[in-house]
Amino acid sequence: MSIDQSNEADVVLIGAGIMSSTVGVFLKELEPSLSIAMFETLGDCALESSEAWNNAGTGHAANCEMNYTPQRADGSVDISRALRVNVEFDLSRQFWTYLVRKGAIKDPRSFVHPVPHMSFVHDEGNVAFLRKRFEAMSAHHCYEDMEYSEDSSKIAEWAPLIMEGRPAGEPVAATRIIAGTDVDYGALTHHLVAHLVAQPGCSVHYKSPVKNLVREGSRWKVEVEDLKVGNSRSITAKFVFIGAGGGSLPLLQKSDIREGRGYAGFPVSGIWLRCDVPEVTGRHHAKVYGKAAVGSPPMSVPHLDARVIGGRHSLLFGPYAGFSSKFLKHGSLLDLVESIRPANVEPLLSVARDNFELTEYLIGQVLQSEGHRLATLDEYYPTADPKDWKLQVAGQRVQIIKPDVRRGGLLEFGTELVGAADHSLVALLGASPGASTAAFIAIEILRKCFAGELVDSAWMPKLKEIIPSYGINLSEDADFCRSIRASTSKVLQLDNVAPPRTGSASRQPTQI
Repeated sequence: MSIDQSNEADVVLIGAGIMSSTVGVFLKELEPSLSIAMFETLGDCALESSEAWNNAGTGHAANCEMNYTPQRADGSVDISRALRVNVEFDLSRQFWTYLVRKGAIKDPRSFVHPVPHMSFVHDEGNVAFLRKRFEAMSAHHCYEDMEYSEDSSKIAEWAPLIMEGRPAGEPVAATRIIAGTDVDYGALTHHLVAHLVAQPGCSVHYKSPVKNLVREGSRWKVEVEDLKVGNSRSITAKFVFIGAGGGSLPLLQKSDIREGRGYAGFPVSGIWLRCDVPEVTGRHHAKVYGKAAVGSPPMSVPHLDARVIGGRHSLLFGPYAGFSSKFLKHGSLLDLVESIRPANVEPLLSVARDNFELTEYLIGQVLQSEGHRLATLDEYYPTADPKDWKLQVAGQRVQIIKPDVRRGGLLEFGTELVGAADHSLVALLGASPGASTAAFIAIEILRKCFAGELVDSAWMPKLKEIIPSYGINLSEDADFCRSIRASTSKVLQLDNVAPPRTGSASRQPTQI
């Protein structure tokens, strides 16, 4: 019996975005006998946060995001989080490489392109910070190809738009990693879903929102509304993954697992400025990240991004944060109110008390005029013509608010897996870096929920075929790190090659 007629499955995936599709493909590759059903509220996959225009498309290797490298009280720069994210992205590259080699993805250039990653600052204080950041990062093999310059003419070679019209003599500095990427996570999700549902025992059901989750012994009853025919159905599963983006929190609450009680969410919306003018887009081939404003969420770090979507080159600038009570771009204005429970009132109030700067920042962003947005663009593209830019609404994000014994509640800006004690259900909450580390998150789910299968007599040999570096810390093993990056670059056609570096601020890169 096919899953379409069956009321049982081994695995139910809620949401048809990059996370559910990644988890589904991993599970099916490791255990081909699994039956898997995916349910999505909208009419296609990747229409929310995974859709290309709804995210920055950055292969988040923590190359350019300065919020990943905070300055310590003694003035030194902490690169530990950047390193962690950096090698997590290597897992995604290995996963995609496996699928390309297998033929599941025919053309890697259909979803990933080489685009240099840059950090850019101006004024003396920020220049001093970026210099220290470069010294700390380039000393590590994961960032050994990072370039640095305070020379305005050199920076103009890397990214001419950010230097044209800038005052002469203004202190500026930039770092560049030429082997960065731009990723169309919407296109990638379509590849993954197509590969998954082509396997026996797998299906995807669109216009099928999950309305409730009820534990029935060792299984979960997943209650689904079929919007196409106007009726309801239910399916039971041994394992449920809630990967519904901003919609994950309400579904976690419906599951009523003890581990999810007290969690809340704070929604943040976003807006880009978008340019499709070839005379402009053809002159900027980099993702240029600046420093976030004080009190702003990490997703609001300003960046001037080269994007390749559907074979067309565009530029995005932003994002400008805003507030909406929706948890999803296609959600309801009642989402925030309906998520309030007695158990999460204290965490919500505690976060409101402790994060006044964030509230003030979001109010300011909501009240921004077009002139204010263009003034911010001028900091990164001084000669920008307002006529070349239009507004593009970005995706909706829900930041985690988690219960905390000492402070009542904590606002988290990353992602977090919240699962049942018996490992039968797990939800992914949060926003960033999310898509870029989807493979790492999927492996964490395997380790948490399928640990008994990760042995040599079961899934381990196949997992090491998919992820050759599994069990090896690439931030510690320099030679293996270089080898993995060389092999994935070749298969994924990421043919950027770091040029030789000269000058007192640069070291010669290790050749791969």
